[in-house]
Amino acid sequence: MTTLRQLSFLVALDETCSFSQAAGRCHVTQSTFSAGIRELEEGLGIQVAERTRQSVSMTPLGNDLAARARDVLASVADLEDHAAREAGTGGALLRMGVIPTVGPFVLPRALPLIREHLPGLKVSLREELTDSLIEALLAGRLDLVLMALPHPVPARVETRALFEDSYHLATRVDHPLANAGIVDGEDLSGRRLLLLDRGHCLQRHALSAFPEALLGEDESFAATSLPTLAAMVEEGLGITLLPDLAIAAGAVTGQHLSLTALRGARPREIVLAWRKSSARAETFDRIGGCLREARDGLFAEAHWPA
Repeated sequence: MTTLRQLSFLVALDETCSFSQAAGRCHVTQSTFSAGIRELEEGLGIQVAERTRQSVSMTPLGNDLAARARDVLASVADLEDHAAREAGTGGALLRMGVIPTVGPFVLPRALPLIREHLPGLKVSLREELTDSLIEALLAGRLDLVLMALPHPVPARVETRALFEDSYHLATRVDHPLANAGIVDGEDLSGRRLLLLDRGHCLQRHALSAFPEALLGEDESFAATSLPTLAAMVEEGLGITLLPDLAIAAGAVTGQHLSLTALRGARPREIVLAWRKSSARAETFDRIGGCLREARDGLFAEAHWPA
């Protein structure tokens, strides 16, 4: 009979294509992991992966079964959570994923509010890029994700809007646009922006802030974080769009930049996401209220460019 442990092994192998990495993720030895995969294949009478000395690749059937296994594992996690909450014996741990262009700026204010409004709830945080967080959410390894739209969202995922986050143009103080007062799409038309590494959803969001302006990416440099991106602008390497949330939280405090208001920019939408099968929607909504309150407090105290 197929076991949940075998299904978790299958999902880990599908996501890593490495027996050693998958074993580490599942906290077992490689020999135990290999035996589990072999037992799964023998029990089902199929091959889930092709192995050579140099590589591992999933078979098409293995990919399909791994996707189904994610559904099963997520459903079991929701079932256990619901039972624990009803019995009053658990359900106090919340595994929350956050993207790096939102989490660090709002969570320091939000977490004390969450502790105040949801006493007894323990929040475990994981910061990664959006695709990895959604994958973990679907697999049942996360309960809740703080992310930004637009981004493809699977049908099994529910989203709840929190707030919009627009941008300021960041330039050196001696840049021609530094003293413009306000900038619109026409001013930026055809310009190339310094951006975060590919994989960050903010990269796509910044380029689509002014669809009609045909903004491009300056590929000579790419940053791994917003403070690094701001430092590159300060050194005169180019210009960029910085999210208002990061500016309000002080991400560029101390850096000698010009921040110019943008007129007509399309904002990104900050949302919470969870599995539709989860029994904790009420808790997630209360967390959303804390995040909105934290964001409002940041903006009320922020010193915006004149």
